[in-house]
Amino acid sequence: MDGPEPDETRDTAPSPADVEDPDAVDADTGEGELERTIGLAGGLAIGIGTMIGAGIFVFPGLAAENAGPAAAASFAIGAVVALLVALPAAELATAMPRSGGGYFFISRGLGTGPGAVVGLGLWLGLVFASAFYLVGLGSYAGQVFLEAGIALPVDPAVPLGVAFGVGLTALSVFGTENTAALQNAIVIVLLVILTLFLSYGSLDALGVFGAESTPERFFPPGGALPVLQTAALVFTSYLGFAQVATVAGDIKEPSRNLPLAMVGSVVVVGVFYVVTIFVATSAFGSARLGEFGETAMVEVAREFVGFPGALAIVIAGLLATFSSANASILSASRAVYAVSRDDLIPEAASRVNLAYGTPHVALGLAGGPIVVLAATGQVELLAEVASFLHLVMYGLLCVALVRLRREQPDWYAPAFRCPAGVPVAAVGGVASFALIAFMQPASIGVGVAIMVAAYGWYRYYATDVELRGDF
Repeated sequence: MDGPEPDETRDTAPSPADVEDPDAVDADTGEGELERTIGLAGGLAIGIGTMIGAGIFVFPGLAAENAGPAAAASFAIGAVVALLVALPAAELATAMPRSGGGYFFISRGLGTGPGAVVGLGLWLGLVFASAFYLVGLGSYAGQVFLEAGIALPVDPAVPLGVAFGVGLTALSVFGTENTAALQNAIVIVLLVILTLFLSYGSLDALGVFGAESTPERFFPPGGALPVLQTAALVFTSYLGFAQVATVAGDIKEPSRNLPLAMVGSVVVVGVFYVVTIFVATSAFGSARLGEFGETAMVEVAREFVGFPGALAIVIAGLLATFSSANASILSASRAVYAVSRDDLIPEAASRVNLAYGTPHVALGLAGGPIVVLAATGQVELLAEVASFLHLVMYGLLCVALVRLRREQPDWYAPAFRCPAGVPVAAVGGVASFALIAFMQPASIGVGVAIMVAAYGWYRYYATDVELRGDF
């Protein structure tokens, strides 16, 4: 990679691999040549594992209540928008294989101001997403008590979600050596359970066996508007594809495997989501499905195969929401570390625990707000604000590609080039920003307030920082 090297004067947070292997190369500084160890299967596991999580178990009831059977179209719209961003993101990732993902691409492609808004927004976007996942985790943990016949005096979703948030944040301080292996194992178990369940449910819905049902009106009374509003809500389900970009420097044959992993993970997860809504709304009417709330999929499984099916989905839901929450808490702390490394927030945020090699201050800055937001229990607000902040990042990411394609700086030499790059990025950017318009006013208000606060912080603290082209 040609280009200027950054003047790093502070200590950087070593990954667990770096702690164990003193000869490992730091992907953040760009010194030396990265050892590429992740193949296509590994890249797909990262993307699918992050996206197949909480959304597929938490959203079906909420989505069906809002958009009826057409909620399947809402998930399809989200997948299309994600695909339009995944291709430009893959090009930028092979040109700038550094941690920080979309924040890094935007700060180096568009400059410090947009980078600060996106970097701080990414931190808080992941905070909102993590809180959403934790409420879902609490809901499925509470379902365990219900399946065991234990009546609780209060809804346990929020208290259990808060408890898991505290526990996962504390656990992250002590190292993440086994995170990748655990994530891969969870992905395999989830895909097996979901494939068996959805195959059975699809055959039943198509009338191969089981009782026939009268098809429900596909579009809700409001027409396309509820479908687009639901697409904006459930877009949180597709945030994980960008995680593949954060390990671009470790991907084998990045010009081939990186775009395949990013696009492939969106396609696989999109198909699972669409089929899930089809199966769920065939088991119950969308109105009744919405009454089941965050654990609607448990009742769908119970309808098809009784208690064993319900138990399998409870286990899968626990694994999925746990995986999503854990990955998002770690990603949120990494976002804090990235902006601190670039001097956009005080250097103290990137301090490393010498005993465990983890950025404990960044984990606190991520975990603390996550626990507070999870305590609100506002599932839809948490999901939409997370989607809002990520859609802003994705839109600006597309703008960054257009700008870099037109200016062609010497350091910009991607191993993969997005086909029809400028038109694809233009459509992806417009689609990302347009989807925001269909969110609830409260979600838009919170998102805008966060962006204004982030820009205000940049004007106060970091106007003398120049990041464009520096990596």
